[in-house]
Amino acid sequence: MMTTPMYRIIILMFCISFSMASHAAWEQPELGYNLSPLAKPVDAPIFKLEDMDEYEYDFSEYRGKVVLLNFWATWCPPCKREMPSMERLYQKLKGKDFTVLGVNQMEDGDRIFAFSGSLDTQPTFNILLDTDSQVSQSYAVRGLPTTYLIDKKGKIRYRAVGGREFDHPEVEKIIEALMNE
Repeated sequence: MMTTPMYRIIILMFCISFSMASHAAWEQPELGYNLSPLAKPVDAPIFKLEDMDEYEYDFSEYRGKVVLLNFWATWCPPCKREMPSMERLYQKLKGKDFTVLGVNQMEDGDRIFAFSGSLDTQPTFNILLDTDSQVSQSYAVRGLPTTYLIDKKGKIRYRAVGGREFDHPEVEKIIEALMNE
C-alpha cells in the first residue's frame, strides 16, 4: 500500500511532467509560410554591413537578384527554428537570381559563430552584423524575426514577421515568380 507522502510525490511528479510538456509545446508553435504582399512596393533601403570576417557587403550590389532579407538574433527561438529552412532554400536556388542575407541584431561575431555551430545545419548564406541596429531601423523592424522579400529592381514586395518555413512550396512559387519578372 502506498503511503500518503509517496502518493503526493507521484502526483507532484506527474504535474511537473505535464507542466513541462505543456511549456515545451507552447515554446514551439508551428512555423507559418505566408508572406504578406505590400500594397505598394517601396524601395529597399541601401546599406553596407560587415560579416563576421569584417568583409563589407554593399546591398546595392544585389540589384538584379531577388533577396530574402532576414533580421534575426541568436536569443530568438523562432529565428533559430527558421534558419534551416532558409539554408535549404538558399541551397536549392543557389546559382539563380536569388540570395539570402541574414542580418543579425546587435551581437558580435563570436556569439554568432557559436550559435551557428550549435545548429544541425550551419548557414552558408551571408550573415551580416547590424551592431547598432541602424539597418533594422531603416527597415522599420519591430520584432524578430522579420523578413523582407525584395525584387530584382530593389523594391520590397513581401514581408513576414515571425518564424517561417521558407522552403515551403508556396514561398518558392513567389520567389520563382519574382525571379521571372
